[in-house]
Amino acid sequence: MIIQKDYKFYAAHRNEELDDKCRNLHGHRYGLRCFFEVERTGPISTLFGDFDQSIEPFLKDEYDHAMLIHVADPFYETLRGHTERTGEALRMKLFDAPTSVENLAYQLFTEITELGFRLNRIEVRETDTSVVIYTREDWVEDSRNPQRRRAESICSDCLDVRSSREAVIPVLVNSSTR
Repeated sequence: MIIQKDYKFYAAHRNEELDDKCRNLHGHRYGLRCFFEVERTGPISTLFGDFDQSIEPFLKDEYDHAMLIHVADPFYETLRGHTERTGEALRMKLFDAPTSVENLAYQLFTEITELGFRLNRIEVRETDTSVVIYTREDWVEDSRNPQRRRAESICSDCLDVRSSREAVIPVLVNSSTR
């Protein structure tokens, strides 16, 4: 059985690899539609609130009103320098690949799966007219071949980001304590 739940969060990002308007820092009201696989064991398989108790705080803590940023983006070093000079704390969600909506879908699928849920697919809405549908098969393929998520010009061996939730920059506020 599939249970569908909808969520939203606001975040800023940029696509440093593009030569168009999306290279500029900008924000979105992201919509996230999750399709959870559950096993029916009786008249009630699960309570919808069971999903919300984990997913909503996770999105709020990790993504909402944060800047999604690729650790190899030159702008990341600029922001680190700013925080070191000023002591200002910035909320950042670190990525080991460019912050495209496709890579955001991979990251969300991974982290929601790590919370203990089995996803069939997710839909990530970046704008009113643009949605990425990301399936379990996409996730398996991207997990087996991480180079699909990275630019050819970036050496994956040069990055030391095991997971964006594990990356800690001393002067930056990374919302996760997990």
